[in-house]
Order: sequence, then C-alpha cells, then structure tokens
Amino acid sequence: MARLKPIHSDFDVMASQINIGPSEVLVGPYQQRALLGVPRDATGLVIFAHGSGSGRLSPRNNHVAQALRAHKQATLLLDLLTPAEEQDRRNVFDIDLLAVRLKSAVKWARQQPELSLLPIGYFGASTGAAAALVAAADDAQIAAIVSRGGRPDLARQALALVRAPTLLLVGSLDGPVITLNQQAFMALNCPKKILIVPGAGHLFEQSGTLDQVIAHASKWFTVHFTRHAEKEI
Repeated sequence: MARLKPIHSDFDVMASQINIGPSEVLVGPYQQRALLGVPRDATGLVIFAHGSGSGRLSPRNNHVAQALRAHKQATLLLDLLTPAEEQDRRNVFDIDLLAVRLKSAVKWARQQPELSLLPIGYFGASTGAAAALVAAADDAQIAAIVSRGGRPDLARQALALVRAPTLLLVGSLDGPVITLNQQAFMALNCPKKILIVPGAGHLFEQSGTLDQVIAHASKWFTVHFTRHAEKEI
C-alpha cells in the first residue's frame, strides 16, 4: 500500500483511543489521492463518494468519517477526479465516470491486507450518491449505502439493480430534493429506508443536523456490516 504522510487532526478522546490515521494513500490505477483511517478491530470499510466537485478534504465528510471510525468503521475519503479532470466542470456530473472510480477503489481495497476481508459500504453526498448507487448495481460486495442530501434520481435505471441496503437522508428544508429522493426510493428494490432530518438544508450546515446524519449512518452501517459478514461465513 502506497502511504504518503499522516494527516494530523484534533480527534476527540474516544476516536484517539482507537483510530489509526487517517493517512494519505494513492488508490488504484488512477492514483487517486485519498485519506484512509482504520480503527482497531474495524467491522467494515466506508468509501466516501463526494459530490459537486468536493473531495477528500471535505470538512463535513471528514467530520462524519471521524465519527464512523469511533464506531469501528474504517473510512476511505478519496478524490474521484484527477486534478486535470476537475478543470472540466462536466466531469462533476459524469455519474458513470464517478462510479468507475468508486469500483476501482473497491478493487484496490480488496488488495490491501488490512481491508481485504472487511464488508464495504458507500457514503454518498449530492452527485456522489448517484455514483455510489450506479457503482453498487448488481455488486454483491457492497454491504450498505448511505446517501446524505444526495441525488439518487441521477442513478436512473441502476436504481432497480441495487441490492445493498440503502438509507436516504434528506434535509427537511431541501424542498425539491426531498421529492427526487422519494421518487428514487420508490424505484429501489433493495432493503431501504428514507429519513427526513428536521431543520436540515441541502448541506446539513444547521446546528446538530450533521450529528443526526452520523447517528443514522453509523447505525445503518453497523447493522448491515454485521449481517453481510454473517452471510460470508
């Protein structure tokens, strides 16, 4: 595994007791820059699919990732696009391209000794949620998906092919996106749940709303990582 340098953050006491990293790594044939954090006795790996041009340094997703690691879930936050690709704004909305990068990250994780046996989940935001659903379509390796303020409707035909249990989290102030999530929810044939987070906007910037995302996401991953691992025995 190609590790670059450790990234030092101010972790809370609980996280600092169990966390390794996060460290910078280069992922797959596209050499995607990423932050990998693996707690002791990790129960699964959550790969983050950022949206709307965001990347591995996203403050909100790093906050979520830190909390997931405190729940013994390894995290991989990666840039889905290369610096050159980021210059073309159209790539941000190329769901198929973003999905290919996520599938490449899964393949890479399966080649890392410390990650190879862990159940894998996706945490997607905005367009990243659609990419996660496209990448998960008919992929038995994916144990769970969580969408935060996502655009799952952009996954279109892939929605009916997703088998991984999927949780859609939408802010109550995110008007049109609520409707789009409800429509996507109806198209999913997998175990699924949709939750409207009170007082949250599209970016979940309002006080306490991101903590609600963390609570729901960590529980979803914990339950479905366990079930997935039991099926593999």
